[in-house]
Amino acid sequence: MTSVAAPRFPRYVAIGDSSTEGLDDPDGRGGYRGWANRLAERLAAAQGSVLYANLGIRGRTTREIRDEQLARAVAMEPTLATLFSGTNDVVARRFDADRVAADVETMQRALVEAGATVLTFTLPDLTPVMPLARLIVRRVEALNTALRDASARSGAILVDVAKHPVASDPRLWSEDRLHANALGHARIAQALAHAIGLPDAGADWAAPLPAVERPGLGAVMAAEWRWTRRHLAPWIWRHLRGISSGDGVDAKRPALSEMVG
Repeated sequence: MTSVAAPRFPRYVAIGDSSTEGLDDPDGRGGYRGWANRLAERLAAAQGSVLYANLGIRGRTTREIRDEQLARAVAMEPTLATLFSGTNDVVARRFDADRVAADVETMQRALVEAGATVLTFTLPDLTPVMPLARLIVRRVEALNTALRDASARSGAILVDVAKHPVASDPRLWSEDRLHANALGHARIAQALAHAIGLPDAGADWAAPLPAVERPGLGAVMAAEWRWTRRHLAPWIWRHLRGISSGDGVDAKRPALSEMVG
């Protein structure tokens, strides 16, 4: 019986926002690792090496990713590209799902036409992680519909993370409740690796975590107070002043560079 060789992706470019940049998955050197780095590491291990660039910058909306990162990514002639966006759109004052869908499809088509296999994924329901997220549930649902429709039209591969309950498990999310933690980033990387058929990347990324005892009311209220003081209030104050967390931040891997397995 002839074995089927794993696909090869010599050039991988990641574009997006803070999730692509890698928040909140510390690399131990003062920066962030993240699912894109983890996916590149898997590629390098499977292939021996990969040329990898990461243009993701925190705070970017879908339109800003299209305007600032797309042309640079296409110019690198990627054979694999990841695009994740939308979080900063759904928490903005105004949200236009049709505009986001058009921008996502534009980016996906451009990358596909440049010869890349394109991966994207949906945003899970954050209500179990952050009760205030119930205010944007409909926006998240509209975003996910937009991502599914855009991917179906463009030929991008969509990993529908939102359909798996584990994605909403608070244990996969960092203290700020907007970014995955190290375990969450590892799960995302495995899901993407599985979607493109990398060796040893199974579907167990979607398996639920072991059951734990739910915290009491006092613990929940204390946690909500800490989160409001440390994260929500500073976020509101920053946005009222028109300041983005990505102001002055540069891409961590602005050009293709080799990662060896």
